[in-house]
Amino acid sequence: MSTTKKINTALISVFDKAGIEPIVRKLHELGVEILSTGGTRTFIEGLGVPCRAVEKLTGYPSILGGRVKTLHPKVFGGILARRENAKDLAELTEYEIPQIDLVIVDLYPFVKTVRSGASEADIIEKIDIGGVSLIRAAAKNFADTLIVASSDRFAYLMDILERHGAESVLEERRSLAASAFATTSAYDTAIARWFAGKDIETDTVLAPETSLRYGENPHQKAVFRGDFDGMFTQLHGKEVSYNNILDIDSAVKLIDEFTEPTVAILKHNNACGLASRGILAQAWADALAGDPVSAFGGVIIANREIDAATASEINKIFFEVIVAPAYSDDALTILRQKKNRIILQQKSAPAAYEQVRSALNGVLVQDRDTKVETADDLKLVAGDSLDAAQAADMLFANKIVKHSKSNAIVLARGGQLLASGVGQTSRVDALKQAIEKARSFGFDLNGAVMASDAFFPFADCVEIANKAGITAVIQPGGSIRDTDSVEYCKNNGMTMVMTGFRHFRH
Repeated sequence: MSTTKKINTALISVFDKAGIEPIVRKLHELGVEILSTGGTRTFIEGLGVPCRAVEKLTGYPSILGGRVKTLHPKVFGGILARRENAKDLAELTEYEIPQIDLVIVDLYPFVKTVRSGASEADIIEKIDIGGVSLIRAAAKNFADTLIVASSDRFAYLMDILERHGAESVLEERRSLAASAFATTSAYDTAIARWFAGKDIETDTVLAPETSLRYGENPHQKAVFRGDFDGMFTQLHGKEVSYNNILDIDSAVKLIDEFTEPTVAILKHNNACGLASRGILAQAWADALAGDPVSAFGGVIIANREIDAATASEINKIFFEVIVAPAYSDDALTILRQKKNRIILQQKSAPAAYEQVRSALNGVLVQDRDTKVETADDLKLVAGDSLDAAQAADMLFANKIVKHSKSNAIVLARGGQLLASGVGQTSRVDALKQAIEKARSFGFDLNGAVMASDAFFPFADCVEIANKAGITAVIQPGGSIRDTDSVEYCKNNGMTMVMTGFRHFRH
């Protein structure tokens, strides 16, 4: 029995059309016949790609207000037929049923509809029947049929099509089948919880599961359990990896803190460059200036549409992932020049749910740190007054230090990250690291502000900062020896504010 299977016919029926166009065009290029329904068929034909209506195959129109479209033996027979079984093949011939070798389906957005506050009637209509049935059928027959059950697997499918043409191997089909059953399992669990009057957020163990190439290191296996495609549409590039997901998670949580046009560059879960500017291209230039060395191979995120001018500048360096809420067509053309570059369009901000982390023989669970300091949180403990520009710089730096690995020190000025010291066992070492790094990239620290993720138990850090030209400090306070650092600032013309909130990130 051959483990390689030819894709002759594909059934495509998706609620969310984002990201499907390149796949449709690729399948057409490879000579694959496409079957589809309703809005998806209209979308495909709008691309100038021929598409056979499922209604013409079954002889039945979409009925009951769209509740029944694909539930027919001519569809499920084509998916479930065993290609090595002579009796199955004979029955396909007898009943004029075409073999369906690839199924691309997503599910009605049940969870999103519940979260929107929709009526019970509207929620009920978002309980998918046909989609789940198609996914289960194709996944069951993975020996012959390729199933793509969510948009987060589009990149994997494109990789298969680019490497093999209109063919797949057993390992690929099995992997996609596993993801498909995980998708339907999580979907059904959310529905069951809703009917039971429970919170629809499912346990991490029950969330949709996606296999990753490997874990933190190549010898470690890994999966992602979660609704990745609920937050992102992947527009280009290779599969997202374990380390990619960690960096993306840090990136989206960081960028969510900023309202002005902002670009951040992250490496190993820490910001190595970040700037807020009126023009996105300038934000990119100033973010890159913060550490052009560490930016190599990093993750880039913006909170505005990436335009062609910004894309042209970004394209000059090597990076792994770029995330933005939107991209202009010209920007995408530029950014797609590198085959493996991962381009993600962010659909939503991270939800304020619990954070879960394994420890010992169990898990640690805590609320996500959603506290964002404002001017009202700033308690002036040293200095005569706090002007608006200085307060803005302090709050800007505090947002970055909140998302940096402890012990953390951030130096900033004028809406730009100058340097940070992260992950040190000593706060003094973190500060020295930040100062040395800022100077190595030509930054003058005179007039800069310093943010710390925890209090200063001694005056040593503020003294070092003062000698480097730093004039203002933001910190949570809370040490029994707060007065040491406060008095130093008072005696040396430095401004210090305390927030009362600590932001450790271990």
